[in-house]
Amino acid sequence: MDYALLKTRMVETQLIPRGITDKKVLEAFQKVDRHEFVPDELKKNAYEDYPLPVGEGQTISQPFIVALMTQCLGLKGGERIVEIGTGSGYQTAILASIASEVFSVERIDSLSKDAESTLKKVKLNNVKIKIGDGTLGWKERAPYDGIIVT
Repeated sequence: MDYALLKTRMVETQLIPRGITDKKVLEAFQKVDRHEFVPDELKKNAYEDYPLPVGEGQTISQPFIVALMTQCLGLKGGERIVEIGTGSGYQTAILASIASEVFSVERIDSLSKDAESTLKKVKLNNVKIKIGDGTLGWKERAPYDGIIVT
């Protein structure tokens, strides 16, 4: 399967026509391999315009929503971001491709561990993940330049 082609097609048909104009966001989407963040049996659907299950009753958000939420942060590069809800780690990876540090809180242990493993596999080392209730953020790592709740 030509994931590079599918990824480029996703950016050109799902993101740009719907108003994603931030160059850093578009570059992050070209860099991050979404298929690495979904279960093996769903990799063929990784670049489609809908959410996919990732286990524990959770989903990886559709690409457009991830792009829109990231664009709304207005990242320039170099920021410290806190993310509430790591999930599969895909949104985390997009953020980590732009920001200098991402601190992500996930309440489900197995998702947290899987996301951490995938982020290491794709060589994103500027992420720290904490298992716990993210309703109060991650006070020890504050302050942040941006907050995202997924």
